[in-house]
Amino acid sequence: MKATQADINWLGNVSVFEVNRLNAYSDHRYYSTMEEAQAAGTMKMRYDLNGTWKFNYAIRPDCRPELFYQSDYSSEGWDDIEVPGHIQLQGYGQIQYVNTQYPWDGLNELRPPALPQDKNAVGSYIRTFHLPSEWQNNPVFISFQGVESAFYVWLNGQFVGYGEDSFTPSDFDLTPFLQDGENKLAVEVYQRSTGSWLEDQDFWRFSGIFRDVYLYTVPAAHIRDLRVVTDLDPSYTNGTLNLDLKLEGKAAAGARVEAELRDAEGNALRTFGGVEVTNGLVSLREEFGKVNLWSAEIPYLYRLYIRVYDAAGQLVEVVPQSVGFRKFEMIDKVMHINGKRIVFKGVNRHEFNPRRGRAITKEDMLWDVRTIKQNNMNAVRTSHYPNQSLWYELCDEYGLYVIDEMNLETHGSWQKLGAVEPSWVIPGDKPEWHDIVMDRAVSMVERDKNHPSILIWSCGNESHGGEVIYKVSQYFKSADPTRLVHYEGVFHDRRFDETSDMESRMYAKPADIEEFLNANPTKPYISCEYMHAMGNSIGGMHKYTELEDKYPMYQGGFIWDYIDQSIYKKDRYGKEYLAYGGDFGDRPSDYSFCGNGIVHADRKVTAKMQEVKFLYQNIKLFPDREGVKIVNGNLFADTSALELVYSLEREGHEVLRGTLEVNVPSQSEKTVSLPLDADTLAGGEYAVNAAFVLKEATLWADKGDEVAFGQFIFTQDSAATAAEDLNLTNDIQVVEGDVNIGVRVGQTHVLFSKAFGTLVSLKLSGRETIAQPPAPLFWRATTDNDKGTAMGFELGAWYAASLLPRCVEWKAEQKPDQYRIEFTYKLNISADVQVKVTYTVRADGSVHVHNAYKGTAGLPDLPIHALSFKTSPEYGNVEWLAMGPEENYADRAFGARLGIHGSKVANTVAPYLVPQESGNRTGVRWAKLTDDAGRGFKIEASAAPVELNVSPYTAFELENAQHVYELPPVHYTVVTVAGKQMGVGGDDSWGAPVHPEYRIASDGELEFEFVIRSL
Repeated sequence: MKATQADINWLGNVSVFEVNRLNAYSDHRYYSTMEEAQAAGTMKMRYDLNGTWKFNYAIRPDCRPELFYQSDYSSEGWDDIEVPGHIQLQGYGQIQYVNTQYPWDGLNELRPPALPQDKNAVGSYIRTFHLPSEWQNNPVFISFQGVESAFYVWLNGQFVGYGEDSFTPSDFDLTPFLQDGENKLAVEVYQRSTGSWLEDQDFWRFSGIFRDVYLYTVPAAHIRDLRVVTDLDPSYTNGTLNLDLKLEGKAAAGARVEAELRDAEGNALRTFGGVEVTNGLVSLREEFGKVNLWSAEIPYLYRLYIRVYDAAGQLVEVVPQSVGFRKFEMIDKVMHINGKRIVFKGVNRHEFNPRRGRAITKEDMLWDVRTIKQNNMNAVRTSHYPNQSLWYELCDEYGLYVIDEMNLETHGSWQKLGAVEPSWVIPGDKPEWHDIVMDRAVSMVERDKNHPSILIWSCGNESHGGEVIYKVSQYFKSADPTRLVHYEGVFHDRRFDETSDMESRMYAKPADIEEFLNANPTKPYISCEYMHAMGNSIGGMHKYTELEDKYPMYQGGFIWDYIDQSIYKKDRYGKEYLAYGGDFGDRPSDYSFCGNGIVHADRKVTAKMQEVKFLYQNIKLFPDREGVKIVNGNLFADTSALELVYSLEREGHEVLRGTLEVNVPSQSEKTVSLPLDADTLAGGEYAVNAAFVLKEATLWADKGDEVAFGQFIFTQDSAATAAEDLNLTNDIQVVEGDVNIGVRVGQTHVLFSKAFGTLVSLKLSGRETIAQPPAPLFWRATTDNDKGTAMGFELGAWYAASLLPRCVEWKAEQKPDQYRIEFTYKLNISADVQVKVTYTVRADGSVHVHNAYKGTAGLPDLPIHALSFKTSPEYGNVEWLAMGPEENYADRAFGARLGIHGSKVANTVAPYLVPQESGNRTGVRWAKLTDDAGRGFKIEASAAPVELNVSPYTAFELENAQHVYELPPVHYTVVTVAGKQMGVGGDDSWGAPVHPEYRIASDGELEFEFVIRSL
């Protein structure tokens, strides 16, 4: 649309979404010389406008300084604001997080495309600039890479243009409005527009100029748009390169274009073209014979230099362009990359920084791409909008497959309180929404089309179905036949099932996926979102990854999601914490639902990543007593860049270590022997560890970083029985009082209370270990997933049962070599439930603890079967021989490994947004709790390994805190020994139960045993 005057009514007009905006084009760079192009540095023909702008904030349109754009309007007294940046994160307006509901729900009675008039914040920006002297008489344009959600632009008092779509660029021609000397640029940004109805993503609702802004000029003959298409022959060996160029400028007529392809080392391979521009267009096609292929495993990029010469033969422009030869296609209902079946080991990624929101930096992106690669992920879905262009360049270079998703989500228009109710769904079949939606698709494709990392175009997210989105998919297919099209929403509207080339679902259970795959489907399956990683989650992920080898048409999925969307805030005492929805007084809000990351918002990896890295590894290692079986599931890469490191540990201590050079081709396996001599080993428990590590540093990891890991645990029987050390035994002295029973064995002094029915004191070498007596525990601090299943309601009786078990009986027995006392407890949950805790003090000074539970029918599952006590906070160090090194649970222990691991007790509590159960270790053989001088005590598993949690807080303290700052000051170290704790789950966070094999039935008998002894 063209106009010379701004009209505020465009904000609510669904047919007006751009005015005077230039057509979308490819995101290539351009330079004046080959030297500049090869250096690929800052473009001289680009002038950065990032930085400090003058700023005025108005809560609604009728409060804005309407004529601020006029040349003589003074901004004296205005505030400063940083660009790029969100208005709401710089001290203005309301920070708000909502998920599926629209941000005005319950505040304004609206239906699309109507807008709230009382709360539509307006940011007025002013920036002055002088053009570079060498730009005189050249055309000048401005590019806004991202503005949320609608904006008007003026230059020197004259209207330039209008744009919507927060996540793709809007460019305008400034040439007619320039003046000598200082130029005044004015931008008016509105938080709400018709575009807001299409941007109901699960994120914080910001506004402002949040991506780069820059001026640019172009040479006399300029490649405005570039399309690079590669193709491979049927053998996936020989490559063809196709180029389509659109040129503009006064010297474009009669200009000549040639292209030079260089390999990754910079060696010139061939120069071709030399074609004259015709009607502003040039098409080139060149066959290159055998080429190196691009894939996420081996992201080989060629460098193409396109040179433009004017009619006089002078070089006027050089465009450097990365080129990846690859072919993505559907073969027999299965997606293939370069002829091989692909499995997406993916993650959904929001652009986010806890201080800058979605105005992320290059450093953020570099950290992200390295972290994603280091943890064996091979794919990213840009949920749910096109990302900054740099992200796609990094995916090309580092090697990640991308689902590029257009900026569309209308979740609140068709799903309410979880129920599908599309009575006023948009865009649906409504023709008036066709153009505004299609514009978003075109803007994404035209900008991003030359990135080999992008395999799939996505029609947006959670916008139901309908004809409008179907037409978008048909545009994708016609504009770019080299890629496939994704859309999950057809699951809710099968009228246009052909919208998506693959069956894509969210949070389907493994059984549901198998049901689909067993029903002779016509499309392959992916989970565009699965494993909802909210808080302590990712349990049961193996049930999904196990489908990869079972069903060829199961082609992976994308974890939800990569990073917590939480924002730094200060509590009332001035201490910073990571805040979530509702913490800023925002209502409506969806509160902590913004915290679903496998990475914390401050870019620290969560413990959940341990499981992700293991289950996503392409190379599987299966060691045993003789050697290791290596299964290389890579599609293209062998193991020549890796070194096999093996070790043998006895009781956690290394007894042998070595390295091997083993080259296993892709898609093959090999078994290699290891010099373990297992039959000659002394008795004990052993772990054979095998790992592939990098021989040399790569872009994404350092030399020696681990890529794949496997472990085998076995027990070697001992031929001889260890003789009892009589020096460690002592006489057992028992003093039975009226209220207490004291037991002394050497330096071990134990006191049992008849009144309280428990162990009340355990002094080891004169130091007390019991600050609060042991008590049976059946409750864990609810995780986010637990809350989603209403565990507090369904299983809450176990919370009450844990508060004060009643000791109804005790009985003791003394023998020469031990003293045994048994306490029997009743619980308020049922008269038929009985718990017996037995303490046996032995002649060596150790205290053996046996916990036996006898259940009954009709009760809910147990969250945990444990015994918990408090000790002194001076015991602030813990070391385990257990599964680790990170926290793990029954359904999230595949990535854990048996070994000796240590931590400060203060660090065992994971910094999830809402305090909850965390820090557990499974497979615990022993644990040592010590003070800083190394003094303390040891807990040993007896009949079988136990689970152990050592924390500064009780389950009840964690349960009753909604933020970290609500937790009490630390007064104890809390030790919880469990026979079993239920899994954490993760199929979703709003009702999916933990899988049955990881739950604890309450109607049977349970027992566990451990030993406490002095160090």
